[in-house]
Amino acid sequence: MSFRWGILGTGAIARQFAEGLEAVDDAVATAVGSRSQASADAFGDTHRIPRRHATYADLAADPEVDAIYVSTPHSLHMENSLMCLEAGKPVLCEKPFAINRAQAEAMVRMARERGVFLMEAMWTLCSPVMRRALALVREGAIGEPRLLECDFGFRAPFDASGRLFDPALGGGALLDVGVYCVYMAHAFLGGVPAETTGLAHRGETGVDEQSAWIFRYPGGELAVLSSAVRTETRQRLAIHGTDGRIEVPEFWHPTTLIQNDREQSFALIGNGYNYEAQEVARCVQGGRLESELLPLDASLEVMGILDDLRAGWGLKYPVE
Repeated sequence: MSFRWGILGTGAIARQFAEGLEAVDDAVATAVGSRSQASADAFGDTHRIPRRHATYADLAADPEVDAIYVSTPHSLHMENSLMCLEAGKPVLCEKPFAINRAQAEAMVRMARERGVFLMEAMWTLCSPVMRRALALVREGAIGEPRLLECDFGFRAPFDASGRLFDPALGGGALLDVGVYCVYMAHAFLGGVPAETTGLAHRGETGVDEQSAWIFRYPGGELAVLSSAVRTETRQRLAIHGTDGRIEVPEFWHPTTLIQNDREQSFALIGNGYNYEAQEVARCVQGGRLESELLPLDASLEVMGILDDLRAGWGLKYPVE
């Protein structure tokens, strides 16, 4: 029997998730929810989704849905996820998990109190390439990890009212792409740093258009990270250890892993979103309330790190 997905939202990320589901044999996009019937119908027509809802609440109440993918702007993640969790629906919430840790804590609290599955959609960590990189580091293939470098920057055209630049929507580079870099440091260097420091350039709308940060961990490990929405960077991850290094080019949608100059390519299926969908289905069908790969405590810790960085820049969003 196929695992039945509901997709909440009809934007670009929702389209990519729907396309990713096509690569999963035992999954199907069953329903979509939007803020209008016309939008739900158009999305449903494009992706051959039979059940179309004119409100998010109707999607959350749909008895034919096994889990819901929340793909709305950052500022709506908590509201939409809580609604689905309250309806008893397992949730895969697009990154960043929420605007801040307080919102993320509300989501995790409801999921745990009601015994409903919840996971952040950090699709990169679900990739076979990144799983292999993590396994190598944890097996000691490069000795003790000492220094991690990760950057994620791209140049977007400036649009003051667009999602990337609107403070009301949680705009800026940190929440949009910087979260990937923080997750890499968290996963490879072992959790929360002892100290964080960083600088940001805030553009005319007040959001961080680019920033650079350094984390120091209790054992002396360092992470050197950056993110940007107005500056193109290499988008590379490198973990340097006492006995070697691992590099992952274009790490956020990886296809290649380099260990000490030996390159390994991976034959991937789908567009990558299929791997996180499979992880959710595996957990829900196995009776798990969270993923071992993306545990809820990790999402809370990452949100706390993002909060600390923004506090240093004096950056607050209107909802805070």
